[in-house]
Amino acid sequence: MYYMNFTSNEDDLTAKLTEIIYSNAIIRAALEKGVTMTHLMEQWDFLQLSAAMYINSELPGVQTANMSKPGRGLCQRLKGKQGRFRGNLSGKRVDFSGRTVISPDPNMRIDQVAVPELVAKILTYPERVFAGNIERLRKAILNGFHVHPGANYAVVNGNKRVLKFDSRKSIAAELKIGDIVERHLIDGDVVLFNRQPSLHRLSIMAHFAKIKPWRTFRFNECVCAPYNADFDGDEMNMHVPQTEEARTEAMELMGVKNNLVTPRNGQPLIAATQDFITASYLLSNKDRFYNRAQFTQICSMMGDAELKIEIPSPTIIKPERLWTGKQIFNVLLRPNSKSPVMVNVETKNKSFTHKEGRANDLCPADGYLVVRNSEIMCGLMDKSTVGDGNKNSVFYIVLRDYGPVESANCMNRLAKLCARWLANQGFSIGINDVTPGDNLRKIKENKVEEAYKVCDNFIASYQKGQLETMAGCNEEETLESEVSGVLSRVRGDLGKICMTELNKDNAPLIMAMCGSKGSQINVSQMVACVGQQIISGKRIPDGFQDRSLPHFLKHSKIPAAKGFVRNSFYTGLTPTEFFFHAVSGREGLVDTAVKTAETGYMQRRLMKALEDLTTHYDSSVRNSVGGVVQFCYGGDGLDPMTLEDDIIPVEFERNLKHIKASVEAGNDTALLPWQILRITNEELGKPNWIKSCTEDYINLVREYIQKNVADRLVTLRKQVGMQEGIAEPNEEYEDVDIDADADDATKKVVDNRFKITEKQLREYLRICWAKYMKAKIEPGTAVGALGAQSIGEPGTQMTLKTFHFAGVASMNITLGVPRIKEIINAAKNISTPIITAELVANKDQKAARIVKGRIERTLLGDIAEFIEEVYTPDQCYIGLRLDMEAILKLQLETNVYEVANAIASAPKLKIGDSNVHAQKPDKIKVYVAAKDSTSLYYNLKSLKRALPKIIVKGIPSVNRAVIVKDENRPGVKQLLVEGYGMLQVMTTEGVIGTETTSNHIMEVQKVLGIEAARKTIINEIQHTMSAHGMTIDARHGEVLGITRFGIAKMKDSVLMLASFEKTTDHLFEASLYSKRDSIEGVSEKIIMGIPMSIGTGLFKLIHVPEKDNGRIPPPRKLLFDTPEHHVKVSY
Repeated sequence: MYYMNFTSNEDDLTAKLTEIIYSNAIIRAALEKGVTMTHLMEQWDFLQLSAAMYINSELPGVQTANMSKPGRGLCQRLKGKQGRFRGNLSGKRVDFSGRTVISPDPNMRIDQVAVPELVAKILTYPERVFAGNIERLRKAILNGFHVHPGANYAVVNGNKRVLKFDSRKSIAAELKIGDIVERHLIDGDVVLFNRQPSLHRLSIMAHFAKIKPWRTFRFNECVCAPYNADFDGDEMNMHVPQTEEARTEAMELMGVKNNLVTPRNGQPLIAATQDFITASYLLSNKDRFYNRAQFTQICSMMGDAELKIEIPSPTIIKPERLWTGKQIFNVLLRPNSKSPVMVNVETKNKSFTHKEGRANDLCPADGYLVVRNSEIMCGLMDKSTVGDGNKNSVFYIVLRDYGPVESANCMNRLAKLCARWLANQGFSIGINDVTPGDNLRKIKENKVEEAYKVCDNFIASYQKGQLETMAGCNEEETLESEVSGVLSRVRGDLGKICMTELNKDNAPLIMAMCGSKGSQINVSQMVACVGQQIISGKRIPDGFQDRSLPHFLKHSKIPAAKGFVRNSFYTGLTPTEFFFHAVSGREGLVDTAVKTAETGYMQRRLMKALEDLTTHYDSSVRNSVGGVVQFCYGGDGLDPMTLEDDIIPVEFERNLKHIKASVEAGNDTALLPWQILRITNEELGKPNWIKSCTEDYINLVREYIQKNVADRLVTLRKQVGMQEGIAEPNEEYEDVDIDADADDATKKVVDNRFKITEKQLREYLRICWAKYMKAKIEPGTAVGALGAQSIGEPGTQMTLKTFHFAGVASMNITLGVPRIKEIINAAKNISTPIITAELVANKDQKAARIVKGRIERTLLGDIAEFIEEVYTPDQCYIGLRLDMEAILKLQLETNVYEVANAIASAPKLKIGDSNVHAQKPDKIKVYVAAKDSTSLYYNLKSLKRALPKIIVKGIPSVNRAVIVKDENRPGVKQLLVEGYGMLQVMTTEGVIGTETTSNHIMEVQKVLGIEAARKTIINEIQHTMSAHGMTIDARHGEVLGITRFGIAKMKDSVLMLASFEKTTDHLFEASLYSKRDSIEGVSEKIIMGIPMSIGTGLFKLIHVPEKDNGRIPPPRKLLFDTPEHHVKVSY
């Protein structure tokens, strides 16, 4: 028969307390009885242990072997990701949220999200009743729980009524103004949409809900990039703000339209992707012509019948009226004459090729986009013009000149148009697309054979020992470098040939050309040749028994044996090629897995260190206790999100062209150069400029107009033989026409080429001022958090590999995630410390060699011909001869006496000057002092072992120095020094100390001070990111330069430190020293549930309202605040 077990299952703490009480009782009983001391001490120890385990069950040095698993003590409840601090205080589970799978829907506007009806019935919004919505809310109440749009609860006369069970009719009848109805989600409600991992602030944005059937969240694909979402089964979260203030704040600060650009560097992030780019590219090709029916059909695809479209004039009239694909984009940018959007931009497409003497817009591949007043003159629509990540893209220009609403409208039109057009047009990929033609096949075979021949020659000369070594490499490294170079070029060359040889309708080719997906390499791998497989920057290494696989000879260096795959994916890989390809693929996977954890932790630490840095009303950056971190954010107080250029807020050249195209000159007279300068100085001297713009910016504007407007006009007038007009005339001659003697034709030439009127110039200066004002950073911006995210987020996209300097094979430089990690951890020992030394005689190879000899550490073993023991009847000594040729070759400034001195003063040898004798030009004898013959023999042996490692010249901490050519300055040589010792390198004769830099931050800080270290941090992070093709605005780094002395040293808030790491240690320490926490920082305020002083919480209300007629709700009573719960207990 089955018996139930009725014992209760107690918590770990209860079990521990029971043990403590039990042992306490035993000790009490033992004391009363009077047992032996030994027995008593055993129980006493057990009690002590139980009490300690109650607090912390993971005590070091406690045997837990007899227990099945140690229980959770109080410490275990607090610490760790699931502990109280991180799991329940800093982050909580929330109400009014939903989660489901996501799907794409190009018919949604970019600021909308389709919410399933099922979700909309569960998530509610408490709407207050007023005259305007009472009827709608009555209907909602009558619909009730199960019919959308209904309501779930109603608060009538202060009582909450559940509509599932109550009489809905009576509640609807009772409803009056001021009541609250918790209604279902309806179209137009503001919701927050988020995808994890939330790496930067654009991972959570506000959308408008659109209630739809079916069961997934749907949104426009343009918004994939900020969320880093794809539709292979990703899920996303949705939250519903519950008050009007929250909705307003969400819409204004987090709305999709207000976050079209990334705060990392101000590039557009929400823009056309994949299919949209492909369709735009195909539509804008030169050979697209449409008759009226087709053209109007395509135009109607973008508007959904809500848009008034004015059809432009046809491009071709005879034999039939035809419109071009480019005109569709004219309509898309400016559908009718009421639209204010006038786009003026010139930019290079992906396919642009430059040729001397040919105008850019005559590119044969139509690769130069010119837009004048929203009309496309030439060029294609590809990733660089409609995609993300480019400040010359059409959407970005609309955003900067006409605001986010117009930009979003253009994107909405593009998404609808492209999705619908491509569905009718068709665009698919098949096996035909990856089949190479006969010609391509022949070219490929020839290329590969040629490369194999070159490699065989290198291998042959290596085996004969005739290979000329490269600087800083031995023979084997040189061979690897040469062969890798040849083989990696093969794939690149074949990629270029594929682009020309394949049919222009080839789908992968089209996608690679317009930048929607893939690249030359991908096409080349599918069609021609997969290429060299690389593992950690080298060819496939030899495994066991000196070969990569048993299919090859031992010590084989041929391409096939070291991972070169000559087949394409179309022809299929041989078993050995398949294996090598799999090896390389595995590395990528492992890399990704390791990288995710590393960067995640790195970003968390950055955020914890920088979370409370915020800009204040005086544009300084301060932390939560008011300490100044920067007196002016980024040095100029500008927001990286709003900059049109990488450094300045206004792109002067483009804006000038835009003003000249969009502000009509009409019959206004053209300004003369002196008039241009006078109006400029007059405008720049106005109070609004002087008050609100920095002197630097005003000078920048003035300089631009001087050089690019006035001076250009002067040069042009000179060319056609007119007076310059740069000197300002006296007042009486101001009205004299200095062009009276020039004929009309010449005047027209000047006007056509360069005419600017007063109206245009003043409008231009107004725009320069307005854009500068817009670019100022807002007080309350969480610049610390933004900086942390801007460095952490691209980190997840970087690989973990060490990169190599091409040519100088063994001078490695750490890049990618490990380098960023070193910078942020402020590591004392970094993997590749490199000092870059500028030379005084920087064009002279011999001088460079001499300086190299002074710096690079040279061992006795490197310059000694032999070191041998000599035994004579009288004495024993070690004789050595210096290789004078080697000394000369290395340009070492040393002689036999200096070497003898180095040996005598070497600390490890423990011998004095009297034991070392220098003879003739190149011989040295080293005598050994010994008491007896046995020790003499051993001393000689150990001395002989130690001598080759004695440093005779150079800086001991420097491993080696390599002379390299500076890429940016032809003919100039630099010295790259691997190792530590920046101070010694700077003070070496022949080195320019003031221009010597190091990538070791802690060393820079020691030698040059904290500001130099801060600059080094910025430069190093910029350099690392740019090596991976990413840019970060320097302003983020400038804030970062403070975070390196450990979070514990920077912050003294107990709660903040407890929520970061070592929770219990910080709490014990705080209680021991009775610390106070003033609760000012971000972490503390989140834990306490108080609004933080960042953003809209930065300012405080000073007005104190009068406490009247119960407008301020009374504070909620705590459970034991009421007197009736306090009963006196009499004993």
